[in-house]
Amino acid sequence: MKPAAEVYLFTGPEAGEKNDAIDSIRESARKAHGDLDEYKYYASDTRFADVIAQLQNENLFSAATFIVLRDAEQIKTKDDIDLLSSYIHGAGSSPNTLILVSDENGVERKLEGLFDSEHKRFFREMFENRKEDWVRSYFKRNGFSAESEAIGQILDMVENNTEALKSECSRFFCCFDKGHTITTEDVDKILSHNREENAFTLFDAMTDKSRSPKQRFEASLEILQKIRLSRENNAVMLIAGLTYCFRQLRTWHSLNGKSAPAGDAQLKSAGFSVTKQKRYRAAASIWGPGATASILSLLAATDMESRGSGQALDDTRLTLLLYAIIIKNGIYPAEYETA
Repeated sequence: MKPAAEVYLFTGPEAGEKNDAIDSIRESARKAHGDLDEYKYYASDTRFADVIAQLQNENLFSAATFIVLRDAEQIKTKDDIDLLSSYIHGAGSSPNTLILVSDENGVERKLEGLFDSEHKRFFREMFENRKEDWVRSYFKRNGFSAESEAIGQILDMVENNTEALKSECSRFFCCFDKGHTITTEDVDKILSHNREENAFTLFDAMTDKSRSPKQRFEASLEILQKIRLSRENNAVMLIAGLTYCFRQLRTWHSLNGKSAPAGDAQLKSAGFSVTKQKRYRAAASIWGPGATASILSLLAATDMESRGSGQALDDTRLTLLLYAIIIKNGIYPAEYETA
């Protein structure tokens, strides 16, 4: 049965398209109802019953309420799911909107079952072979062009979603006039030299073969501290970035695990540019297929702990994570160890 209320479920890792869809629904609600009371909550920090109560309360100062609730994978209890079901099918012609958002591939099965195909959408990560065309088109729409090598360099440096790509590519628009062609020198000047630390710079430090494991661990801790002090300090997002890197390493192992290693053309078609090939060749010499699988399991477990127990222990949790990956090859220390 089609829900009577304006309630949506958006899942998946592609943040840019997901945010565009949220903006589109917001604009439609604004055109239909005028001023909106807008709120953004996180399911890990907010009682779901309070969100539903806010939707059910009469709006005193605006025509409608618009709520985005992130971390929707945290909504698991029968009481919460039943509460949402009652709201969806009992809201009638309410002008209010609720959008449940998760970066995961899915949510609780019974929760997802409340939504028909018109009210839920999965936002898949952009395929590797589409990324270069997306960046080239984004520059073109804004009056710029870019060399292929420059685009490859940008893709090596930026997170795997269009939201991050938009943010980083937009930097060039403030530095050059329309009609300019972005070169590798421009990328070095604009992105490399002014680059904030993130999961990808952290991964590069973790794979620096010129250093001993202890030195790589110390350098990684310095980067971790910078990330935690920056505006992009969310532990879950950092873990997601590292997870993407190690999934790429798993793909590298699968391509090179046969008797004959993959050729350059095959690696490029799989999304491994020249720069990425250098990065993952170094990573593969440190972590084999077994260690990579262990690290991915460790990342998943750490993600669950961070989401489930709050942010108070995130710094300790992330430090132990790096120690387990760099020093112990993916094996979490069972007891206290001294250097």
